[in-house]
Amino acid sequence: MLMIVSHILGGIGNQMFQYAAGRSLAANLSQDFFLDLSSFKDYELHHGFQLDRVFNISSEVTEVKSLNFFGWRYSRLMMKFMKRPWFAFLRGGHFLIEPHFNYRPDFFNPRSKAYLYGYWQSEKYFKFNESFIRQEFSFKKPLCDKNLKIAQHIASVNSISLHVRRGDYVTDQKTARIMSLCDPTYYQRAIRHVANHVEKPVFFVFSDDVEWAKKNIAIDYPCTYIDHNRQEHSYIDMQLMSLCKHHIIANSSFSWWGAWLNSSLEKIVVAPAVWFIDGTDDCDLVPEAWIRL
Repeated sequence: MLMIVSHILGGIGNQMFQYAAGRSLAANLSQDFFLDLSSFKDYELHHGFQLDRVFNISSEVTEVKSLNFFGWRYSRLMMKFMKRPWFAFLRGGHFLIEPHFNYRPDFFNPRSKAYLYGYWQSEKYFKFNESFIRQEFSFKKPLCDKNLKIAQHIASVNSISLHVRRGDYVTDQKTARIMSLCDPTYYQRAIRHVANHVEKPVFFVFSDDVEWAKKNIAIDYPCTYIDHNRQEHSYIDMQLMSLCKHHIIANSSFSWWGAWLNSSLEKIVVAPAVWFIDGTDDCDLVPEAWIRL
């Protein structure tokens, strides 16, 4: 059976990158596309697998074990070994590991089937299939009540989403060793840049720590703070971000997608110049049209 299988794990933004890359590859090769969600069994961060609940995706979940995808290689222990570079010889021809964070040019080389393991955080993996990726990442549920009123406000002004990501970037030691924290200086530069190019800007601030944003980021323009979409409803912040006309994102896949889902060719997107603090090269992560400050 010909197929592409994407290993899915992480928060909703990471899940979207993994889905988009695999879905694009499967479309290019005219193959069936499946999702492997087995790693969520031991995963306690974020809100589990969300794509089928939030978006109009068209894929099936599969148990890789039942497909005999790896033959004798399949076991949790073998999968753990095969992820490591020095055990690459064990992978065979179907286990496609992301070798580094940058775009992998041979990703679309013809193959009969492939199991994708990685983050695949680059628009280059799905840019040429952008139209149907956008369609599948359309939100299932219409906005209502307070969020509908915010959406109407967003539509009526020159709206700029501003995202502040703290959370596990502050509280989780492993994450804090990898991810940079966007400081007030970045946000002030970004605000000035957008305000210099947008007439009568109105800011909509999204954050998992709104109180920090209020105390540390001075915004001398009309501003609305959104802090009510929590837990399983937190994805609605992304939905509202995508409706804004321009964007100031954090080094977060969540606000990356909030900005990308805005299909306007006129949008201004500002992203931080430093995404990682561990030296990871991120040159393919941010689309060329976006501005890094």
